[in-house]
Amino acid sequence: MKLEVTVAEIAEIFKVIQERPEQLFEMIRLDVRESVGKYLTAMMEAELTQFMGRDAYERVAGNEKYRNGSYHRSFTLKNIGEVQVKIPRDRKGEFKTAVIPRSKQYENEIGRDLGVLFLGGVSTRTLSMISERLLGRKISPTEISSVNVELSEAVERWRQRDLSCEPVKYLFVDGVHFPMRMGDTVEKVPVLVAVGVKEDGDRLVVGMQSGDKESAPVWREFFKDLKARGLDAKKITLGIMDGLPGLEAVFKEEFSHARIQRCQVHVARNILAKVPKKFKQEVADDLRSIFYADTKEKSLEHWNTFQQKWQKAIPSAVECLERNIDACLTFFNYPSEEWVSLRTTNIIERLNKEFKRRTKVMEIVAGEAACYRILAFISLKMEIHWKSAPLGKVPKRLPFLDKLAHENFTQKT
Repeated sequence: MKLEVTVAEIAEIFKVIQERPEQLFEMIRLDVRESVGKYLTAMMEAELTQFMGRDAYERVAGNEKYRNGSYHRSFTLKNIGEVQVKIPRDRKGEFKTAVIPRSKQYENEIGRDLGVLFLGGVSTRTLSMISERLLGRKISPTEISSVNVELSEAVERWRQRDLSCEPVKYLFVDGVHFPMRMGDTVEKVPVLVAVGVKEDGDRLVVGMQSGDKESAPVWREFFKDLKARGLDAKKITLGIMDGLPGLEAVFKEEFSHARIQRCQVHVARNILAKVPKKFKQEVADDLRSIFYADTKEKSLEHWNTFQQKWQKAIPSAVECLERNIDACLTFFNYPSEEWVSLRTTNIIERLNKEFKRRTKVMEIVAGEAACYRILAFISLKMEIHWKSAPLGKVPKRLPFLDKLAHENFTQKT
C-alpha cells in the first residue's frame, strides 16, 4: 500500500508545528520509542528462535519445543523513555530472555542516575514526582529506595578499603551526630570521622564509623581499625582534634610518634565561656595575639602577658588556657605554610557541615547503612574539591593580579 500525502496536508502539518513546535519533538519521541520497542521485540524473537533450535513453523524431528505467543510489557530506557515490547514465550515456560530481565522495569543506568540524584540531595518523593517528566515513567519512592540499597556493597568496600598505599602524615578527627532510625525508635547516633593529610598535601577521608564519640574505648577501636586497614602509625606526626574526653590519651597511645594539636577555636570558646560579658572582646583580642603570633617565642610572650593581666580578674579563664597552651601551639613545629590549616579542626568541621546540610532535609536517616551511603558520597565529592587546594600549597598571587586589584578595587585618594 502506497502512502500519499498532498501539498495541502503538508502545509497543514507545518502550520501546526509553527504554532506548537514542541508537538514535533513529541511526535519524534513517540516514533523513536515505537521503533526501539519493535527492535527489542525482534531481538527477543531471534533469541527465542535460537532457544527453540528452529524457525517458526519449521518442523524438526525430535524437537518438542513449541512457541506459545507473547505478552505485552513496558520497559524504560535512559534518554528514550518507556517503550512497549512483546515478550515471546514457549509452551513449557522455560525460555527467559536476557534482553529485558524479568524483574526489571528500567535499565540499570537509570537506577544509578536516580541513586546519584538522591545522594546529591534530591528526596525520594521529589524524584518520584519528576521521574515521569524526565524518564517517561513514574518511579515510586519505594523503587528509588531499593535502588539506593544496591549501593551499600560499593560503599562498604570504599569504607573498608586498604590504606597501606596512602602516605598519611596528619589526622583530623571528630564526631558528628545524626538523628537515625534504630528499630522502632529514633536516636541521636554519633559517627566518628577521620580526615587524613598525605605527604603531598592531598586530603582524604580515611575512616567513618558509628560509635559514642565521648567514649575512649570506641575511639581506640576506631584507630585500631584504621591501622588494621594499612594506615602506617609511624608516619602519623600530628593529630588535630577538639577536647573530647579521653581522645587525646587514646590517640597518643595508638600513634606514639604523633603530637597533639588542640583546636584553637574550641579552646577559645571554652575560655570565653568563663569570661564576664564586659571583658569578652578584650580577652578575645588577647587570645588572638597568642594564637596568631609570628613565632612561638612571641606567642609565649603574649601568653605571659595574658597571665599577668587577667589572673586576678578571671583566674578560671587563665587556668583553662594554661591547661591547653602547649597543645594549642604545637603547629609551630611544622612548616609555616601549613599553620593556617593546622591551628583548628576547620577541615573536618567543613566536612561535617556538608554532612549536616545534606541530612537536614531528610530529618531522619533511615539507618546506619543509609547514613554511610550518604556520607560516602559527600566525602568523595569533598575529596574532589580538596584536590584543587592541597594543604600548604596555596598559590601566590601573580604581580599583575595585584596591580589589577589595586587599579579596579582600591579606593583612590
